[in-house]
Formats: sequence, C-alpha cells, structure tokens
Amino acid sequence: MRQEDLMSAAEDTADQFLRVTKQYLPHVARLCLISTFLEDGIRMWFQWSEQRDYIEATWSCGNFLAAGFVLLNLIGQIGGCVLVLSRNRVQYACVGLFGIIALQTVAYSILWDLKFFMRNLALGGGLLLLLAESRSEGKSMFAGVPSMGQSSPKQYMQLGGRVLLVLMFMTLLQFDSSFFSILQNMVGTALIVLVAVGFKTKLAALTLVLWLLAINVYFNAFWTVPSYKPMHDYLKYDFFQTLSVIGGLLLVVALGPGGVSMDEKKKEW
Repeated sequence: MRQEDLMSAAEDTADQFLRVTKQYLPHVARLCLISTFLEDGIRMWFQWSEQRDYIEATWSCGNFLAAGFVLLNLIGQIGGCVLVLSRNRVQYACVGLFGIIALQTVAYSILWDLKFFMRNLALGGGLLLLLAESRSEGKSMFAGVPSMGQSSPKQYMQLGGRVLLVLMFMTLLQFDSSFFSILQNMVGTALIVLVAVGFKTKLAALTLVLWLLAINVYFNAFWTVPSYKPMHDYLKYDFFQTLSVIGGLLLVVALGPGGVSMDEKKKEW
C-alpha cells in the first residue's frame, strides 16, 4: 500500500509540473532537440577546413566534393533548426534533418560503431516525435494514409519515437558487478521499458530526463577540458547529442504517449 501511495504522490508531482510548465515545455523540448544539429552546423562553419580535409582524406573524393559535403551539412542543419524554432515547414525540416543523420552515419562510419549508431537512432526518434507534434490531424504530408481502428500515422510516429529514444539509455548500461551499477541498470531498464510500452509514460519520461541530465552534466562536462584537446570536441558532441535526446523525452512528457500505448488502452478497460 505504501508503494502505491509513493507512486500516486510521484504522479501528482509530475502532473503539477506539467500544469506549471505546459506553456513553455514544448518550446524548451524543441530547443533541446535541435541543439546537436545547431552546434554541429556552427562547428562546420568554424572548422570548415578541418572537416573538408577529413572527408577528402577519408573518402578520397577530391576537394570539391568534400567542400560540398561540409556546405550541405552546414546549410541543412542551420536551416532545419531555424525552421523548427520558427515553426515554419517543420515537417520538411525534420525530413531534411533525417537526411543529415543518414548522411553523417555513412560519411563518419558511424554505422560500424554500435554505441554511436544507437545514439543516432535515438536522435531520429526525437525527430519522429517532433514530426508527430507538428502534424495536424486534418492536413499533413501523410494525408490520405488509411488509419487502423482509432490509430493514426501520428500515433505510430509517437510509438516509433518512444522506442528509438530508449536506445540512448541502452548505451549507458554498465556491465560490471558493483552494487551501484547493478542498481542503476535495473532502475534504468525498468524506466525505459515503461516509456517504450507507454505505461506511466509521463512520470517515467520525466524521471529519465532528470537522470540523463545529471549524467550528461557530470560525464560530458566539455567546459572543463581545454578547447585545444581532442577530448573537448568529443565531450561537446556527446553533450549536445544527449541534450537532443532529453528534448525528445520532454516532448513525450508534453505530448503524452499517444494512442498506441498502455496508458491509452487503460482508458478502454
């Protein structure tokens, strides 16, 4: 009974948080979500020569194609972020940012690095949620797609976004025998399962936001490393990519799990 009281109190706290922040939370979520694209686009500008030379050396594609790759990343990411933040043609911006993720996955050989590949998929999950948020029921780029029962393409986007987001947390699991690691793995696994299946979704997602934010600030504190060291750029990239996943989770908190979830099915029971 005490466990039920604690859960009820936690849900009441989460609901109170949502009531206070409901006007601002979607804006904060979008800003966090596009932060990694914004940071990477700016980095392309300030590290133009280094990025161009890296692509040219890696793929032996010549100076012109390498410069074109960097320019495409710069314009695609900065332009997509501007459209998302201005809420103008968000669906096309999301498609463009999906393309950037796919392009970088191939260009930087992320496909063969399981950790970074899963994090890129998690980032794609955040974009799916953003696409779902921006999609109106009446008019969208998916208009005409038949729905099944009470479900709609938007709700399947929310399901896909939730499932992809939890891949970020799978990269944080620690495989050692210490008590703290075992406890962290058990709690983290329980939370990501709740988000994936859509049960107690807002509370679980908000808890994951707090957990991931603490981990991000502690482990990816790039501001503590001198800018001339390679570790600075590595931690900075990791920090903003994690911040984008936090943005996706905040969208889950703001929007709810959608129709394809246990929370929604409970209403029918």
